[in-house]
Amino acid sequence: MSSILTNNAAMIALQTLTQTSKDMTTTQSHISTGLRVTSAADNAAYWTIATKMKSDNDVNSSITDALNLGSSTIDVAIAAMNSSKDLISQIKAKLVTAAQPGVDRTAVQADIAQLQKQLKSVSDSAAVSGQNWVSVDSAATGYNPVKSTLASMSRDTSGTLTLGTIDIDVTNIALFDAATSGATGGILDKDRTVGTTTANLATLDVSALTDSAADSATLADYIKIADETLDDVTTAASNLGSVKSRISAQQTFISQLSDAITSGVGSLVDADMNKESTKLQALQVQQQLGVQSLSLANQSTQLILRLFGNG
Repeated sequence: MSSILTNNAAMIALQTLTQTSKDMTTTQSHISTGLRVTSAADNAAYWTIATKMKSDNDVNSSITDALNLGSSTIDVAIAAMNSSKDLISQIKAKLVTAAQPGVDRTAVQADIAQLQKQLKSVSDSAAVSGQNWVSVDSAATGYNPVKSTLASMSRDTSGTLTLGTIDIDVTNIALFDAATSGATGGILDKDRTVGTTTANLATLDVSALTDSAADSATLADYIKIADETLDDVTTAASNLGSVKSRISAQQTFISQLSDAITSGVGSLVDADMNKESTKLQALQVQQQLGVQSLSLANQSTQLILRLFGNG
């Protein structure tokens, strides 16, 4: 039936053209932003998952920064250990020199004293961002011998986040401890007993020793104390090196994990540009045909006039 009041063909053509225009707007948005899911309205499930994954990746970025800081702190501590090993070796050599009968032990002690001061200086300088793992004060408010470096973040099936750390107890790593004395100090300032001699490397003094048998025995004990101290510093440096290796491995893992999450987010929300480009070309053709179809449908009423004109 032909009618001048209701043009069904035009309405259908208009609906089709309107839908094509909406699809073109969506496709153009995908192309301009590079995303096929830009809000929850596009795909609520994918948008929610991608948002959480992006948030987790931001946390991984912070973890990377924490690992870098922890790695730097350990690097500085290891540098202090290496420097201390060299200084201890020099003190040990001075003690051997002092064991020689007739040596001016006052002059030798002057050299040892400077090396002892340098040991303290090296330890006190080994700080990064306010943290010093080799020169501590265990009596300080809030002191914790376990030093932690943020290392990981995990999410369980209920969505609860858990942060993981890499911990190291500096009790047996600290070179100096300002709050302790006797056998409970740091590696360098704690008392050690060898034979009948009790002393620590940071304060031992050979200036008053003579060539007597007793003093010669004391000097021999001092040398053994220096040797024990060197062994402890070497062990501490080795322990720090192990933690450093673990942090390096975790840094590599976090980097790979971050890349994997980024890739996962992309697979959920990124637009396939080849697909979108092809779709846009098809929609442009559909739009052109829709305009022509609507134009023809609107012309149908003009044909009715011809009927009356011929009558």
